[in-house]
Amino acid sequence: MAVRKLSVALDESVAERAASAAATHGVSLSAWLNAAAERALRVEQGLAAVREWEQEHGELSPEALTWAEQVIASVKSS
Repeated sequence: MAVRKLSVALDESVAERAASAAATHGVSLSAWLNAAAERALRVEQGLAAVREWEQEHGELSPEALTWAEQVIASVKSS
């Protein structure tokens, strides 16, 4: 896998917590940041898909949103 070296600036508290999280998971800070970026990109992709769906079908109903929140909560707790 090709990698690109970058120089990034993080707030001090974010840098400290990220380094601590990486250590907790037994990975390098670079690997932890890469995984965090991948998760953020998946969220962005999902939000874009919802916006696209809503443009075609209309906004999600309150009932559908409640159902989705329940599914997310059940996944988080398992």
